[in-house]
Amino acid sequence: MAKVPRNFRLLEELEKGEKGIGDGSCSYGLEDGDDILMSNWNGTIIGPGHTVHENRIYSLKITCGPAYPDARPEVEFISRVNLPFVNQMNGKVDPAKLPVLANWSRALSIEHVLVEIRKEMASFNNRKLPQPPEGSTFF
Repeated sequence: MAKVPRNFRLLEELEKGEKGIGDGSCSYGLEDGDDILMSNWNGTIIGPGHTVHENRIYSLKITCGPAYPDARPEVEFISRVNLPFVNQMNGKVDPAKLPVLANWSRALSIEHVLVEIRKEMASFNNRKLPQPPEGSTFF
């Protein structure tokens, strides 16, 4: 099967992200519409219900480097959040601690990353973790 070029792949992701994912609990789009390399993205996750994250809106920054989708994106939270895979000093997601990034393949996408982070928020170990004040940011 032919390999889809990076920019075509990112254009597909942009179109999908702007429509919203499923129930609208995750969305993403370009940070700057004039970014012709489509490297810098914003993501939003609405915290899952029946958890300490319920009704919270989390903002993330996603960077797709030149080797994307063969190489995983870099993900960092702008909104403060207490999760085992998020560095509490700078908000960066540790790829080794988040399976969707640790086991990255070009079949995955920005959407997969956001949905998996949201699932982790709802997991048994993370659903009741004490959280920083709502609205606080890493920078």
